[in-house]
Amino acid sequence: MLAILGLMTIVSMLFLVMAKKSSPIVALILVPVIAAVFAGKRLEIFEFITQGIVSIAPTGVMFIFAILFFGILTDSGTFQPIINVILKLAGNDPAKVALGSAILAMVSHLDGSGASTFLIAVPAFLPVYDKLKMQRSTLACIVALAAGTMNILPWGGPTIRAASSLEISVTELFNPMLIPVVFGLITVLVIAYFLGMKERRPKTSNIRTEASSLPMTGVEIPRLFWFNILLILTTVGILVSGLVAPHIIFMLSFAIAISINYPNVKEQGERINGHSKAVVLMVSILFAAGCFIGIMKGSGMIEAMAEAAVVHIPDWMGHHLPVYVGLASMPASLLFDPDSFYFGILPVLSSTFNHFGGEAIEVGRAAILGQMTTGFPVSPLTGATFLLVGLTGVDLGSHQKKTIPYAFLVSVVILIFSIIIGAITV
Repeated sequence: MLAILGLMTIVSMLFLVMAKKSSPIVALILVPVIAAVFAGKRLEIFEFITQGIVSIAPTGVMFIFAILFFGILTDSGTFQPIINVILKLAGNDPAKVALGSAILAMVSHLDGSGASTFLIAVPAFLPVYDKLKMQRSTLACIVALAAGTMNILPWGGPTIRAASSLEISVTELFNPMLIPVVFGLITVLVIAYFLGMKERRPKTSNIRTEASSLPMTGVEIPRLFWFNILLILTTVGILVSGLVAPHIIFMLSFAIAISINYPNVKEQGERINGHSKAVVLMVSILFAAGCFIGIMKGSGMIEAMAEAAVVHIPDWMGHHLPVYVGLASMPASLLFDPDSFYFGILPVLSSTFNHFGGEAIEVGRAAILGQMTTGFPVSPLTGATFLLVGLTGVDLGSHQKKTIPYAFLVSVVILIFSIIIGAITV
């Protein structure tokens, strides 16, 4: 009975969110509360909610200050010289231009925001692509692959959701994935170069692109550029080392970044307010998810569903569940929004794998290989996808047809290297 109720709870939440009958925040709070009442729980529901929120609090704090940290550095112009150099080096060679657009998208996605990445990378390179008569769909594809792969980073939405759902630290989930992700990014660069080579046509070989026709070609370096770059490298280095909790690292780094770059208190307030919308929305979802997770686990519904799933999943599949999740994660982005998948489906999959003797964290690592990472820029369930196709002028169907096979390939490459180094076992 409890397993059926848990399944109905997840299906109801999926329906309400995906059919746009409710916002994710409302569905994540009210649906499990109602389900817990039907399960016979009363005052203990509030204890379940508190436990869930407490478990997710460090991740929520990390997200707040990670967004503010990278937002402040972007506002101060830290990344502009890098963008300028990339544009200058790209010149009029389609292969170099394709590589440049991939690198720019990767750098732009350090803040974990798909929208800001597309708003930086596409306008910067669109005139170059048009000048060289390169297909705009190629730009959309390359930027999507770069941003999607970078979205696996510890402060990216999917990784934060996965860690929160499994109630583990972000570094514990991500650190073993660092090398596979690097190979994923290399794969993106290889694909970009390949697509750029295909764009090398006789009609573009003699085109000379005037420097004045390219946007943002100056090389002026902001006064605090090297300080900010050192601060980024130090922050990421400490984060990956695991010496200090991620939320503490980003709190301190943000405080240093805003104090040095914007010493005026009024300016500090304006910069924080400028990023508050994105912060509040995501953190609200995270804490609402804490409510959902706390009730689903505290009431025993997830455990009951996992036990029921074990009965129906054959051993040959159950013992290799992370591999199957890794293969399905990218296509799953077309079916599930991140909140529904990570807070509704991932806990059941991870608990099921536990019953087969595996570690739940491996299912979490497999999920972030594609679910709203490589898959988010092609999913119709994310607004960023429509922003990307709108900026490039490519219709969604054409974008998906061109990008999905490459996105799946990148996910498979990361999965293979995850298996090789032991982050995911077979």
